[in-house]
Amino acid sequence: MRRFACVLAVAGPLAIAQASAAPLDQGLSYVQPLSTAAARDVQDRLRQLGAYDGPADGVWGRGSRLALERFQRTHGLQPTGQLNQATVATLGLNWAELLAAGQPAAAPPPPPAQPTAALSADVVRNIQSRLRGLGFYPGPIDGIWGPEMQTAIERFQQGRGLQPNGQLTPATITAMGLDPNNLSAPPH
Repeated sequence: MRRFACVLAVAGPLAIAQASAAPLDQGLSYVQPLSTAAARDVQDRLRQLGAYDGPADGVWGRGSRLALERFQRTHGLQPTGQLNQATVATLGLNWAELLAAGQPAAAPPPPPAQPTAALSADVVRNIQSRLRGLGFYPGPIDGIWGPEMQTAIERFQQGRGLQPNGQLTPATITAMGLDPNNLSAPPH
């Protein structure tokens, strides 16, 4: 079973792509591989929607990837052939259930979060303010990424059906209503 870990050009099994908490401008990423059962669920849903005519066997190959790209294209999504929150939602599937459908035993853990080296104090204050406004961060708005901030990110992710890893992923940033390209901008 092949695995992939790149942001733009991807080939391999079905996985949910998310960026790591490394500096956002470096484009580093990790993927959350999905189990055979989760891949089967996606294939089955694509079949129900008429986007896939192959077997719902949990083997994610070229036909499955192309069907997902076609689905994304016809629904106004970026045609990456990868699952992301927008694609999962458009398919009518539950993000958390796909991740919980059983992880492959060989799936590597995501890299540890080290956001303070990458984010300015102004950006951290903006994130703290947003999390406080959403009811997830009770600490001071001081621009310091400490344990309370880490816990707040994890609780927010869990509350939104994201993988609760404490990392500031694009999915997390978007779910907070922040612009992933300008983290110091006010929420939209």
